[in-house]
Amino acid sequence: MVRAAYKERKKLPSDGEPVGAEMELVRAECGMRALSLLLAAMAALLLGLDSETETVIFISKKATVKDLTALWVMTIAASVTSGYHLLQLCRCVASAALGRQSSGPQNKLAALWLQFLLDQGVAYAIFVATMAGLQGSLVALLGVHKLQWVKLCNIYGRFCKQIGGGILCGAAAALAMAVVAAISAHRLFRLRYASSTSN
Repeated sequence: MVRAAYKERKKLPSDGEPVGAEMELVRAECGMRALSLLLAAMAALLLGLDSETETVIFISKKATVKDLTALWVMTIAASVTSGYHLLQLCRCVASAALGRQSSGPQNKLAALWLQFLLDQGVAYAIFVATMAGLQGSLVALLGVHKLQWVKLCNIYGRFCKQIGGGILCGAAAALAMAVVAAISAHRLFRLRYASSTSN
């Protein structure tokens, strides 16, 4: 009985979390970060590279994402989100390759707090930017009769379809980011609980 308890204790790192469970969380985090990176990059590319030129009453007019400020802000937010996830994915892969970090519990706790706050901030930013882009796109799609704003998607059909794809990718990236933030919160509060019970 004492020998079995000693073997179980050997499987635990200094922060009180089983090595296998920690590695499973790191792998899940890496996968979700890669998915978030892919979706955010697709949203940024679909929005940023979208343009269409049509002739309206003998005047050639080009529609770009900069014509609607909400979509331009969403493009920038998606680009920043994909860059953030690229950096975090490099950290995550390095952490998985090196195994358990050798830093002390206090340093690890501070790093997890920073990661948790950054993940929350990026998740909220991409969600808000996507919702603002969606609202602006609905005005272009449906028009506003009281203000005599016409349905622009009747004129720029391909442009609007590509914008719709970018907004779908942005919404999916926001959902993936919510899962990443939940994993960060789980790792943080699990370590904090383990360090508080060990004291």
